[in-house]
Amino acid sequence: MPAMSAGGPDREDSILAVDIGGTKLAAALVSVTGTILAFREVPTPSSDDGPDRLTAALAALTADLAAEGAPAKAAIAAAGPLDCMRGLISPVNIPAWRDFDVVSCVSDAAGGLPTTLVGDAIAAAAGEAWTGAAAGSRALLGIVVSTGVGGGLVLNGTPYLGPTGNAGHFGHIPVGPAGPDAPLCGCGARGCIEATASGPAILSFAHQQGWQGKDLPALAHAAVEGSTIALLAFDRAAEALAIGITAANVLCDLDTVVVGGGVSAVGDVLLTPLRAKVAQRTKLSFTRKTRIVQASLGRRSGLIGAASFALTSQADEFAAVAAVAGTR
Repeated sequence: MPAMSAGGPDREDSILAVDIGGTKLAAALVSVTGTILAFREVPTPSSDDGPDRLTAALAALTADLAAEGAPAKAAIAAAGPLDCMRGLISPVNIPAWRDFDVVSCVSDAAGGLPTTLVGDAIAAAAGEAWTGAAAGSRALLGIVVSTGVGGGLVLNGTPYLGPTGNAGHFGHIPVGPAGPDAPLCGCGARGCIEATASGPAILSFAHQQGWQGKDLPALAHAAVEGSTIALLAFDRAAEALAIGITAANVLCDLDTVVVGGGVSAVGDVLLTPLRAKVAQRTKLSFTRKTRIVQASLGRRSGLIGAASFALTSQADEFAAVAAVAGTR
């Protein structure tokens, strides 16, 4: 446990966490018990302005939070693809950054702090497992349903990254034949979960069926009011998610599935058919214990999860491998 000051957890025992997204850059000081002590957020500069403005914004945000206290480590959550061994990211939603050395950028801006990189969906899952809706879970699948569909695994209480840090790409599990009639995914393949269950995919399907509304909250309201098209759109998304959850459950013996991201804000409109479809597909006895819950940490889950990963021995091992490779 960290030392406690009169005002709460000591910021000198904190982790400087950074969350990189296509629309916002966020940073926080997170205590060793998962409490956010200080928080900043700025819009992500447009990739049209080139990488330099993006890099300057990230460095300024990092330096600002580092000045709030004396954090012991830094941790980054970012969209992929990424290379945790070399500290590089190439976020699909930030095209100006390709093989960007984000670890060096953050570490330098934070005064040379040891810095860890983890995928944003894995970080979100880790955050929910630490202080959120799945606190105490030993085998967790976290799903982020938003403009895309991401995922992260926490197994035996530890985030699972895989050799490169890209494990958990739940949205790119195929859920049907990959023929020319299957929906096209942003990754270039056909039939991925993301191509059916992301926010844009749900809206697109509803519009193709003749629905005239503008956005997802309106579609969710229409579903509550009994709209056949709206109910079908969420049912279709729930079916794709259920196929992926069932597969992950059989493989990993999960105790909890946490559903987060902007689309999860529709609540039971999505979760009720999702739970029903997973139950229909769940036949093996050991998979029946798994609960499906809505995420509770909101937009700050990635920050909290990145900090939690930085406190693990696995993070130290990644840093050690990178150092031996001569990349840091």
